[in-house]
Amino acid sequence: QGHLVESGGGLVQAGGSLRLSCVASGMIVSNASVSWFRQAPGKQREFVANIGRDGSASYTLSAKGRFTISRDIAKNTVYLQMNSLKPEDTAVYFCNGFLGTPTGNYWGQGTQVTVSS
Repeated sequence: QGHLVESGGGLVQAGGSLRLSCVASGMIVSNASVSWFRQAPGKQREFVANIGRDGSASYTLSAKGRFTISRDIAKNTVYLQMNSLKPEDTAVYFCNGFLGTPTGNYWGQGTQVTVSS
């Protein structure tokens, strides 16, 4: 049973940076497709970034050039470095680990990111 724990959220001014961490247990991040999603108040959860099993990264258009997803296999952790933050980035950020099986889809509890203008 996989378990994901996010951390690193907080309050930051527009233009600032945060690094989110997603620590995995019960699963190996290099064997999974790991994504970051976010959900703003009153809105649907949306995809932000993904790192595949081969280490390749993909981003939603609004995150390209500002966010970087990476992983530390030794720490079994996936990161989301967020730079040039904007008020519209304010949301709860969730980590998702997908093993490619019907039961191998795990979510963390989320971490709040608030960007003030």
